[in-house]
Amino acid sequence: MKILIIEDEKAAVRNLISLLNDVAQKTEVIGTTDSIAETIEWFRSNTMPDLVFMDIHLADGSAFEIFEYINITCPIIFTTAYDEYALRAFKVNSIDYLLKPIAQEDIERSLGKWRNLQPSPSADEQPSSNSEVISWLMHRLKKQESYKTHFLIPVQGDKLLPLPISDIHYFYIKEGQVKTVMKDGTSHNLAQNLDELTACIDPSLFFRVNRQYLLSRESIRDISLWFNSRLSINLKHPTSDEKPIVSKSKVAEFKEWFSRK
Repeated sequence: MKILIIEDEKAAVRNLISLLNDVAQKTEVIGTTDSIAETIEWFRSNTMPDLVFMDIHLADGSAFEIFEYINITCPIIFTTAYDEYALRAFKVNSIDYLLKPIAQEDIERSLGKWRNLQPSPSADEQPSSNSEVISWLMHRLKKQESYKTHFLIPVQGDKLLPLPISDIHYFYIKEGQVKTVMKDGTSHNLAQNLDELTACIDPSLFFRVNRQYLLSRESIRDISLWFNSRLSINLKHPTSDEKPIVSKSKVAEFKEWFSRK
């Protein structure tokens, strides 16, 4: 991943480069600029990077002025000490907005969002040119915004119980009924089938390991190597002696998902 840093504070540049080296060793900072004029000249003289980290307040004015001269077609992560520019930032293909001081977990989250938005080589909707990338990314961002954050399930006849996604360990099928197991070990029935749940839940949070289980990272106690290059998962709150098995064809994808923030 080739990154351009637009920042007028040298200490902030050093901190950001250090964080990037710690979090993602495959990143390459291909340039740094500290002003509107220098940034415009950089884009006119270089190929588009994969990602830009952009401070809003630069030595010679607001970074938003850059967009009046240059068409930046790659995703941008804004960095600033102020929060009043967030709405304006997302109007110019920003995928994240980090408030200073920036911590390692901020960078991990932002790079994770960038990776999740990258086109898959097998995806039908993959953009075929740079001019289509931003619209594709915006489509993915809107899709992320539509993922469920809660379920409402009926209890005691006339009441509805809210179940936050953040409190759910995993979903599974038992005797044709889809159930959810919470972080406290309690279980609830859901009306949706597992295919519907997989489609409406953020795939960065849950992984469909097989036809019976949709798991969060927090649900996994540990993982055992299984025969025929498969994986056997030991759950924190198992409902039976049966263990979810990750098929050989899904092992690489599962490992990539599990290690991603």
